[in-house]
Amino acid sequence: MTHSHEAGQAAPIYITMVAGLLFLALAFFAVGQAGATRNSAQSGADAAALAAAQETRDRFAEDLLANFFTPGFLEDVFNGEPVGPVLGCAAALRLADKNGMDVVTPDGCRGLNDGRWGITVDVISQESMGQSILPDTEDKKAEATATAVIVPRCEFKPAEEDGKPEEEDPEPGGGGEDGGEEATPLPGELRCDGRGLLDLDPENLVLPDMSVLFSVRLAED
Repeated sequence: MTHSHEAGQAAPIYITMVAGLLFLALAFFAVGQAGATRNSAQSGADAAALAAAQETRDRFAEDLLANFFTPGFLEDVFNGEPVGPVLGCAAALRLADKNGMDVVTPDGCRGLNDGRWGITVDVISQESMGQSILPDTEDKKAEATATAVIVPRCEFKPAEEDGKPEEEDPEPGGGGEDGGEEATPLPGELRCDGRGLLDLDPENLVLPDMSVLFSVRLAED
């Protein structure tokens, strides 16, 4: 009788312990699920910001080509603090959607105002965290922010003036021995990752891929 009585008293304790362990397991699962959702949101924000910056960089090629011979332009872009237009928000929207995220409106994709050339993207998950034992998670969505910056990989060295006086044309309107116009010189040299770009033709200017001229990376802040 004593043994049966002790077993009867211990049963509620065992049940309570099992229930407590189950609760802890569910709590750890819910916390892990919420963390995974937040990590997924951050990954989506990172991808969207990088896509926006890469699209902005690539589309800057048109401005760079159009202003290549404009005095001071290359100096400002490669030796100063380049701040170009933000042109990649459509790419951020596409990448965010592919990762189950939405870009927060109206200012969820915006340029930086701290002197850097880059883009900040804010995203929110399309799906909520779902029901769990944690309070207020049924309708709660994960949010995240990421910033990507565009950084020149090249330095610009302006061409040195030779100081020689211009020679008179042998004939009025002439441009040289063959009477043609003098070739337009390059405004200077671009050295990318320590190497000069030697194949630029000023008469038929074709720029290398923009990834050669500018890198895109996530900012730490």
